[in-house]
Amino acid sequence: MKHSIKRQFALIFMAVMAGTILLCILLNTLFLEQYYIRIKTDVIFDAYHTIRQGANSDAYGTVEFTEQLNDVCSIYNITICIMDSNSQTKYESINGGKELEAQLIGYIFGFYRDDSMKILWEGDGYVVQRVRAGENEYLEMYGRLNSGISFIMRTPIESIKENAKIANHFFAYVGIVGVLLGGVIIWFVSRKITRPILTLNRISEQMVHLDFEAKYRGNARNEIGLLGENINKLSASLEKSISELKTANNELQKDIERKEQIDEMRKEFLANVSHELKTPIALIQGYAEGLSEGINEDPESTAFYCEVIMDEASKMNNMVKKLLTLNQLEFGNDVVSMERFDITALVKNYIQSAAILTKQNGITVELGDYPPIYVWADEYKAEEVFMNYFSNAVNHCSGEKRIAVSLDEVDGGVRVSVFNTGERIPQESICHLWEKFYKVDKARTREYGGSGVGLSIVKAIMDSMNRSYGVENREDGVCFWFELEK
Repeated sequence: MKHSIKRQFALIFMAVMAGTILLCILLNTLFLEQYYIRIKTDVIFDAYHTIRQGANSDAYGTVEFTEQLNDVCSIYNITICIMDSNSQTKYESINGGKELEAQLIGYIFGFYRDDSMKILWEGDGYVVQRVRAGENEYLEMYGRLNSGISFIMRTPIESIKENAKIANHFFAYVGIVGVLLGGVIIWFVSRKITRPILTLNRISEQMVHLDFEAKYRGNARNEIGLLGENINKLSASLEKSISELKTANNELQKDIERKEQIDEMRKEFLANVSHELKTPIALIQGYAEGLSEGINEDPESTAFYCEVIMDEASKMNNMVKKLLTLNQLEFGNDVVSMERFDITALVKNYIQSAAILTKQNGITVELGDYPPIYVWADEYKAEEVFMNYFSNAVNHCSGEKRIAVSLDEVDGGVRVSVFNTGERIPQESICHLWEKFYKVDKARTREYGGSGVGLSIVKAIMDSMNRSYGVENREDGVCFWFELEK
């Protein structure tokens, strides 16, 4: 290959190695001497702080202070000489401190200067400088403390430039060998790395021609192994997708049939709406014509005719409102506003507002003494669900004429149940209860003005909140329930 990864790996490695070595040589040449001087200066200042601390305390002149200075001199290779305010020697290190006495006196009285001296820092009561004595070079600090104590200390500076030059030569020789040897090693290592990549390339070429039989068999636990596993998954996914596409072609005809079914459902819906509206419209028209023609002129008959017209108009209005609500819910036009509220208070308030209706029908309502139970839901929609259940219970309540409402905790939620005594729902009708316009007993539904849409609204509301709902027959009646998140 013209742009082989092996060649690129080898060149990159050699370039990085050569660049690193050149950078080390450059840093040695430019900064090693400064770094070395900085380290030696820190050592000098550490010794200075030790002397200053001792001079400012009662420890000065004690055996402990002397031993401390001896330790500093031996550890950091520093020569120290200290004099008091009367120029009497108070401490001199054993590694040449006596030789610094005359020099310290010369510094203090200002008659000892040398052109080889190079001042590096001057502070409050001290001077740091580089000096040369014979063939050797030193880093030196001298000064006088506020207490009158004078001091001088020096530490030798080795020929750092010569050392840096030697180190640079060593880096160069080692670097050349390292670059060549590393290039050979990386060449063979890259061959091992690129071999599975070439295998993956061959597999991808087969996939281009829709041949999905070849699979990557490598056992590497690195990125290439992961890539191989993903190539295998991609191959299986493409094979499955092509199979699904072929299957989808066969499904097109079924989609056409489904479209025809939807058209039929739309026609059926219109027929159901027309059927539901036909009877009240006919009644309104008939009684209105009767009023217009004056069939019965007595006030009681006229009032009866008017009541029938208003009653049927009210039923039509109620059904249209429910259909509009159902349409908004089913097509997602109605926003679900999740909020935290007390479901116990909601149930109690509604039962209290419906007390006149239940009393007129001779129904006893049972509700336990529940504490406040807070749930997350759309409060308005939750109330509408409960209202539909409760109104159904009132309309179908018979026998003992009893309605029992309960609030039970289930799996982090609350189940609201509305039970009424009366006839049980036929088993074959339970699965159709949530369908629009479905009525178990059409005559009775007509009697209390039901439209067959209420439970469809319940279904749409509960689906919009992704919560469960249902119905179950009991021995002496029917129980509808729905669940909310606690």
